[in-house]
Amino acid sequence: MKDLDKYIYLDHSATTPVDPEVYAAMEPFMINQFGNASSLHTLGRRSRNAIEIAREQVATLIGASRSSEIVFTSGATESNNQAIKGLITHYRQKSPQRDLHLITCATEHHAVLHPCQYLEKHGLKVTYLSVDRYGRVSLADIQSAVSDETVLISLMHANNEIGTIHPIDKICQIAKNTGISVHSDAVQSVGKIPVNVEEIGLDLLSISAHKFNGPKGVGCLYVRRRQRINNLLHGGEHERNRRAGTENVAGIVGLGKAAEIVHRTLEQKFAHITQLAELLRQGLLNRIEKVFDNSPPNCHERIPGIVSLVFTNVSAENLILRLDMEGICVSSGSACASGSMEPSHVIAQLGINAELAQSTVRFSVGHTNTVSEIETTIEIVSRVVSQIRALKLT
Repeated sequence: MKDLDKYIYLDHSATTPVDPEVYAAMEPFMINQFGNASSLHTLGRRSRNAIEIAREQVATLIGASRSSEIVFTSGATESNNQAIKGLITHYRQKSPQRDLHLITCATEHHAVLHPCQYLEKHGLKVTYLSVDRYGRVSLADIQSAVSDETVLISLMHANNEIGTIHPIDKICQIAKNTGISVHSDAVQSVGKIPVNVEEIGLDLLSISAHKFNGPKGVGCLYVRRRQRINNLLHGGEHERNRRAGTENVAGIVGLGKAAEIVHRTLEQKFAHITQLAELLRQGLLNRIEKVFDNSPPNCHERIPGIVSLVFTNVSAENLILRLDMEGICVSSGSACASGSMEPSHVIAQLGINAELAQSTVRFSVGHTNTVSEIETTIEIVSRVVSQIRALKLT
């Protein structure tokens, strides 16, 4: 096995390394400052204070008008479930006889699709919007899907496999005209591009810390003031009676610190990641024949960092394993589905046939990567693809 320090890590959309400043901020709350934030004694009050500081840091990052609009969770999967299930159950309690309708997209992460499918089995009407070749939704399709029964639109801000950015601000304008709430899974956009919930007009937004150099197992749900949703978990009165369970103080502190760091360094990181991703994209497209880009051609329609390419006549699984042997970490798509080599549901929705879908590899660049690493990757990928294709012809 290779020394971990010798790997070129290009799977930052799956997870990111914890920033040393984040780890340093968390450490005391795992050893000495271990008090339960609900306790009245000194250690408890210190934990409570640390949580509220983190709440302010996250609110600042996403432009929330009040820190009280931040609800800490175990991550984006829980946040998505609480947003979607919580809003639908609220409406069902409020108007038991009313038919309810939700609009989402066929290329959403499974953390959104599966809650929608679960609710669909229990009577909810769901519209799954289709996308074009580059994963873009049509605003006209959204407008056409809206009905008197629609209560929620749930669309991710940026796609985790191909990086496509949905025009959430324009979608919010459509929703506000008809009194519909809007939720966005912003796991891939927060920490990579500016996100301001007030300017966009969102009612609900999901975040996961480990996507921007925070710890795993912690995230949050932004809930706009006066937005009503039911609780997903029941038990204690934690998080102002919105999410039961003893707070993960160290994790929350880490999320807050990661938010504070990325808020002050976003512009610099954006420029660096954009430069590296475009160097990688153009290098591979120019060096290797029969390679196609899955992301939108317009750079303003995609987040920086994600490079999703189809290598024709190359098995993605084979390429990923060969690159791993060369010390390069990449993926075929969502980390949550990486145990299966079935064609990605996202890539399939782009209109690509099954064979090409299984030839798709995602490279995702982070701010810790270097120009030298990208140049090395271009050389190695070019060589390995040629070798795989040559073997296939023999």
